[in-house]
Amino acid sequence: MPETAPRRPTPRPSDALLVEPIDAPTFVEPIDEGVTDALPLTVNDLPAVVPARRKPISLGAVLWLPFAVAIWLIGTVSLIVGLAVLSATPVLQFLSLGYLLECSGRMARTGRFRDGFIGQRRAALIGAVVLGAWLVSLPVRFVASMATSAEIIDPGSGITRGWQAGQVIATVLAALFVVGVVAGGFLVVSLVRGRLVGYAATRDALWDFVVGLRLPYYFWLGLRGFVGGLAWIAGPVTLLAVGRAFPPAGFLGALLLAWVVLYVPFLQARFAAENRFRALFELGAVRQQFKRAPLAFAVSFFFTLLLALPLYLLKIELIPREAAWLETLVFIVFMWPARMLVGWAYMRSVKREAPRHWLWRWVGRLSMVPVVLVYLLFVFLSQYTSWYGIWSLYEQHAFLLPVPFLSM
Repeated sequence: MPETAPRRPTPRPSDALLVEPIDAPTFVEPIDEGVTDALPLTVNDLPAVVPARRKPISLGAVLWLPFAVAIWLIGTVSLIVGLAVLSATPVLQFLSLGYLLECSGRMARTGRFRDGFIGQRRAALIGAVVLGAWLVSLPVRFVASMATSAEIIDPGSGITRGWQAGQVIATVLAALFVVGVVAGGFLVVSLVRGRLVGYAATRDALWDFVVGLRLPYYFWLGLRGFVGGLAWIAGPVTLLAVGRAFPPAGFLGALLLAWVVLYVPFLQARFAAENRFRALFELGAVRQQFKRAPLAFAVSFFFTLLLALPLYLLKIELIPREAAWLETLVFIVFMWPARMLVGWAYMRSVKREAPRHWLWRWVGRLSMVPVVLVYLLFVFLSQYTSWYGIWSLYEQHAFLLPVPFLSM
């Protein structure tokens, strides 16, 4: 029986060719004794790496760009107005604070400023519907005013009954018009997407839209952020208020408030980034984060207090409740970028592992001292200029609710 040649063993994964850096090429080891020579593996033997080609910008994307910018702007304006209205409404104020904290938390997690703008598209849709409903209601309000005037001048007359009937008809027509426009919008969107949706799909889409607003989440986040901020500020502010009758207590309260103000914005940013109530009291962690980004902390701290100072002018006199949203509108415009800057500073500290040089740490600390002293001066004087006097010391809009008066 003839002898068969021994079978060549199958190479294991560990026997695969290894590629070393170009400056130290590795030779292919022979597989069996019959192979005595091997050529070096050079860069020319490596498979060519073809870079991924970027997709060309389509004409549709170019044409859609102005509409996208318009939607973003309308959504931002709608958000500001909506947050102002919520801030002027008791209890719902925590929704606006929760939204601002979430903006700060997202900035702290990602570091991208665009992530600090949340829900622009939904806000644009809501703003368009509200604006359209307001415009449609103008004739209704005109007819209602005429009916009221006719009732005062000649109650029970035929003209009065005619205006009252016209008011009912105008109200029904306006409501049907708004519902029809909204339903037509859903129909157009479904046709653009290539399929006609039915009642169940429309209902589910509307429910998903409402759930996507995350109102319970923002309310709970704002409530906890308010409680944590008040827990830090209440003690020093109380001592500062007692200082009217006992000056040493006021001096101690001012020192404690200056110390607390240095940390509260960043504690709230940490809380919003991690969504943990205990994070509001992790002072040591914030101190370590300051060491890793002292200049970023100092810059965000400066703008946070700087943007809070002009708002004390709106606390001098109380305005009617129906116009309170105009003041809170200014508070939202000023406090929104301040929250985002604090989140940006927090992100800078998270990205770095080692503390910065001691010189930069002391530059950051010393630059924050005059800022906090100027802020304390404004806070101290606010008890003599604000409408509610000494109680205004508790209205720390830079850290609590973005409203001029907590009684709103």
